[in-house]
Amino acid sequence: MWTWAVRLFKTRALAGSACRKEQVLVNGQRCRPARRIRVGDRIEVKKRMLTLTYEVKDILEKRVGAKRVPEFAIDHTPPEVYEEAREAFRMARTTAPQREPGAGRPTKRERRELDRLLEESSAEQEEFEEFVKSFTRGR
Repeated sequence: MWTWAVRLFKTRALAGSACRKEQVLVNGQRCRPARRIRVGDRIEVKKRMLTLTYEVKDILEKRVGAKRVPEFAIDHTPPEVYEEAREAFRMARTTAPQREPGAGRPTKRERRELDRLLEESSAEQEEFEEFVKSFTRGR
């Protein structure tokens, strides 16, 4: 639970779940939540689009405050990874459909209209994919 103690995960349950899902690697190998960590171990944590890489500087008994994390971990994650994640988040935020502030949740009628539009666009997408398949089969 070193990943929880240095605040890579918000809860111990999330840290354990990430270990079971093979999102946490210790020295390139998958690990169990109860694995003992040693000084010098290299830990890779996959969170959404990021793959964070840390080196263990010291062992912890309890969770520490955010200001003390650099005493126990060295961040080896390249700055490009952070920049790519920032850009992907920015793109997702700008391309996602937005409602006007204060508009609240969609009404049932608006929801039906949205579903109809999505069905139409998916039907058009399927037709296009069929066209492409038929076109490429002839070659």
